[in-house]
Amino acid sequence: MNTSGTPQNVHEQIVALLPRLRRFARNLTRNPHDADDVVQIAVERALTRLDQWRSDARLDSWMFKIVRNAWIDELRSRGRRDKIFTTAEAGDNIGADSMASQTELLSVQSAMARLPEEQREAVGLVLVEGLPYREAAEVLDVPIGTLTSRLARGRQALQAMLGAEAETT
Repeated sequence: MNTSGTPQNVHEQIVALLPRLRRFARNLTRNPHDADDVVQIAVERALTRLDQWRSDARLDSWMFKIVRNAWIDELRSRGRRDKIFTTAEAGDNIGADSMASQTELLSVQSAMARLPEEQREAVGLVLVEGLPYREAAEVLDVPIGTLTSRLARGRQALQAMLGAEAETT
């Protein structure tokens, strides 16, 4: 996702990153409205601070870090955490043939939402967004060992939660 070129090219790449940024923000915020707000704040910050981005660095990693920091800022300003509700899109395909896949998706989303924040961030960046461990560790400002530990605990917790749900159905 490196670019060496015009600001227009960087703007186009940021636009192309929007779905990934939004998915990561939803993972962090667990709320689609908060996710949209955080992505908007992050894009605004990135565009006003393009001079701070090193062209030899990955643009996606830089943007993920801005999204994460924007969410942290939002949490601090609120002074409290929002309650977790199922996303509005969860009901989009009720009655559709894809009910089983929707149920599975909701189970995974629910399990992800129950992970501790540090594990949810690691799982979101590495397993969902596909960032290399080094890049994800940089986004989270932690050593790679800490990231791999959080990732391993997150995977175990997800497998336990999803396994327990499968046994009850």
